[in-house]
Order: sequence, then C-alpha cells, then structure tokens
Amino acid sequence: MARILTTHALHPRASAMLLGAGELVVASAIDPATLAAEAKNAEIVIVRAPLPPQLFDGAKLLKAAIRHGAGLDMIPMEAATAAGVLVANVPAVNARSVAEHVMFAALALLRNFRAVDRDLRTKGWLAGREHANSNIELAGKTIGIVGLGAVGQAVGHIAAHGFDLKVVATTRSMQPAPDKVGFLSIDALVEQSDIIVLCCPLTPETRGLINRERIARMKPNALLINVSRGPVIDDDALIEALQKRRIGGAALDVFATQPLPSNHPYFGFDTVIITPHMAGITEESMMRMGVGAAGEALLVLANKLPVNLRNPEVVDHYRRRFPESL
Repeated sequence: MARILTTHALHPRASAMLLGAGELVVASAIDPATLAAEAKNAEIVIVRAPLPPQLFDGAKLLKAAIRHGAGLDMIPMEAATAAGVLVANVPAVNARSVAEHVMFAALALLRNFRAVDRDLRTKGWLAGREHANSNIELAGKTIGIVGLGAVGQAVGHIAAHGFDLKVVATTRSMQPAPDKVGFLSIDALVEQSDIIVLCCPLTPETRGLINRERIARMKPNALLINVSRGPVIDDDALIEALQKRRIGGAALDVFATQPLPSNHPYFGFDTVIITPHMAGITEESMMRMGVGAAGEALLVLANKLPVNLRNPEVVDHYRRRFPESL
C-alpha cells in the first residue's frame, strides 16, 4: 500500500477518504530531520508544517507534496520541482474563517477587550467597565485590504455588506474590483485606512512591506491586522510605533518566528492581540482543507494530476519518474 505521510492529524472525514488508498501515517515530530527520515518511503506528503529541502533528496518514492491549505511557503518549491515532485494546494477553503477572525480582531481592539477582560477579572466590575469610555464604534470606518485574493475578497465582502464599511484595497493584479471595493496604491491605502488588513502572500515584493515609513503614514488611531505572513511587517518598526502610541493597535496572527517567544515585546501591549496562527482554523475549515488535500492525494495515487497543481513545469520530469502516470 502507498504510504501517505501527514505532518499533522487530518479531519476524520479526510482520514476516512484515504482508507484503503494507502497507509496514513502522522509524523512523530515536525523537526526537519524527523520529517526527512519519515518521508523516505512516502508517496504523498500532506503539509501543515515547513518541509526541509533535504526531504526531497531522500524521498525517492515521493509523488506529491500537498499543502493542507493555500500558502505554499511551507514547501520549498525549487527543491520539489528539481526532484520531480508534484506540488498542490487547497486554495480558498479557509477564506471565510480568516475573514471572520479579522472582524473579531478589529472589534476586540476597538472595544479594548484585552484591558477590559484583565481588569474585570483582577480589579472588579467598575474597573473593567471604565474602559468603555474610550471604546470606539466600527461604523463609519475605512478598511484597507492589502491583497485581494480569496481571503481579501471575503474580508471585503463582510466589511462592506455586513458592517457597511468603506472598503479600499491594493493588489498586484489590479483586477476589476469586487462590488463596493475601491483600488488605491499601498501608500494611499495606509494613509486613508482606519483598519489595515494584510492578506497578501509572502513574496520578495511583500517582505517588509509595512516598514517604518509606511507605519509613519498611518492615522494615529489606525489598527493593523496581519493574517498573511509575519515578515510582511518590519517588527522593530511596529514595536517602536506601539511603544510611542503612534498607532491605535495591532492584531497579529503570524510572525517571523513561530512559535512567538514568550518574552517577545508584542505580549507587553494591551493594544496588541496575539493569536497562534489560527485565523484560518475552525472545525469547518479543517474539514474543507483536509477533504481537499485528501482528494488531491487520491488523484495522484490514481495516476492523475492534481486539480490545483502549482508547479506544472515539473510534469515531464514527474512522468519520467513514474511512467505509469502517462
């Protein structure tokens, strides 16, 4: 039977799909050495943790690396392609989960939730209630979305149609804007937005996109929400702005170093909400991502190409490795 290695346990519905198609094995650890060793006899790897490039050197039977989700930064694409391994993902299926998290975070920041909750529990009812005097309504705000893929579009839809916010966006493609979304340059967006949401992929162009200069352009009460990737933000610049109260606050779900060290300065701000890279994780999205990844795995095991193949240039090499896939 084919060996299917997954870096993490799958949703029960996804596991059930793979019964009979192969032996499903959950990695015993996700450090690079363990993943490389345990992938040696695998035909499929389902990915929810970063894969080391050396994994592809030793996995001679490996047909596909399938991302459990959309972001491909966990898979070293050059190493996979050079080894003749298909790379696929499951795009868009957690967009609603991430978008709901964005609105939750914005509301929690505007309503001073961290300080209210802390003081209510430690100092009593009136101390918690005192923070209400500085709470801010969401109504009438401008939300600026950086990256208008599936997540960005879902954020824009909820913001415009659910909360009647003004929605502006910036995107590489400058495609026709969805209903109620206006396009701006990145600099105009950070200047005009009350809430800035980062939904873009991590690329050479977006690394350090939110730097000291752009943070200085933000409104004094602006909120920054990052559900993309940590390195999109210059951490030193953001920490400095938070310390000097030059912006209103931030909600951060992703970080340049994960897990975020427990002594990191971000934990010291009442105006910062920290979540452990979980914006896209719900019961529903885990089912959708797992089922999508399992479906792609079944196609590959049936000698077919995945629907969401992300390195099509590898196909000739792959078919030389596995002639039965012709």
